[in-house]
Amino acid sequence: MLNYTLRRLAMMIPTIFGILLVSFVVIQFVPGGPVDRMIAQLQGHGAEATSRFSGGGGDMANGANMTAQMTGQSSQYRGSQGLDPEFVKELEALYGFDKPAYERFWIMITNYLHFDLGDSYYRDTKVIDLILEKMPVSISLGLWSTLLIYFISIPLGIKKAVKDGQSFDIWTSAAIFIGYAIPSFLFAILLIILFAGGRYFDVFPLRGIISDNWSTLPWWEQALDYMWHMTLPVCAMVISGFAGLTMLTKNSFLDEIGKQYVLTARAKGLSEKRVLYGHIFRNAMLIVIAGFPAAFMHIFFTGSLLIEVIFSLDGLGLLGYESIINRDYPVVLGTLYIYALIGLVITLIRDIIYVMVDPRINFEASPNA
Repeated sequence: MLNYTLRRLAMMIPTIFGILLVSFVVIQFVPGGPVDRMIAQLQGHGAEATSRFSGGGGDMANGANMTAQMTGQSSQYRGSQGLDPEFVKELEALYGFDKPAYERFWIMITNYLHFDLGDSYYRDTKVIDLILEKMPVSISLGLWSTLLIYFISIPLGIKKAVKDGQSFDIWTSAAIFIGYAIPSFLFAILLIILFAGGRYFDVFPLRGIISDNWSTLPWWEQALDYMWHMTLPVCAMVISGFAGLTMLTKNSFLDEIGKQYVLTARAKGLSEKRVLYGHIFRNAMLIVIAGFPAAFMHIFFTGSLLIEVIFSLDGLGLLGYESIINRDYPVVLGTLYIYALIGLVITLIRDIIYVMVDPRINFEASPNA
């Protein structure tokens, strides 16, 4: 298993390189980059935009005074007519677009090797600091939601498989279908109306992950305050997320229950509990474990975006969305780099758990491992 782990760690390098290369190439063809956005602000907002630009660009303020100068030279940027070409070049240099694409990509890759993700175009901070600042929110949502979904779905799925076709299976299936059909943000709105002062009860806070006076509280009150703030967002994600995993667990167990080795175990006189958890469990759980990385990544990054917006949680989901809208390419590529690293590590952890659940699996024996 050690050799397999080392090979997988080595394979992460070309995998991440390929992800960043494709993303970088795609970004080059996306219209409305940072230079285009700044030109649009200068042309459309006049002195106000010039003032904002001069505040972040130092001596570039002098170039903004050229916005009224008309030139006959063409430019690759839409709306640049009326701007001095020298000023446009200074804009390109400010955002790093004065270098060829291959050179910018090579600089980015070499910096990423030591986790220098560059600086945000529109925020006065480094990308790595920005990600570390937002990450606790997304980790809180993703981790607690995933754990609760698995703790609920696996026992419920096993129970439904054992009680297949009975009343318990029928009425729980109705609840599961409702949870599957309704998205998490609708549950979030319903929870706010019911429990966050929307119309009925005012029990839980509406925004934030901790209270303003959190740092002054003793440790046990800090833990309670944190749980108090996380209850509604996590519940909204769990309610809409447990349905698919529950049905996957049930179907996996039903598939294993009818196999010959289960009939043989029962014929030997083993108890139903011993058959279920001693023989069926490790085989049926493999497909559930296989879906863990995708489920965690979905909840961690994609599924939490609307929840972060609704509950005013400033996490990675909201950061990534705003960065794409604003064409903040260092933040987009930096967060993608972190996402890829986390995804690959989780996939490796999944394979290790495979072996723990079923020791018969041997990745070392596979020539394509």
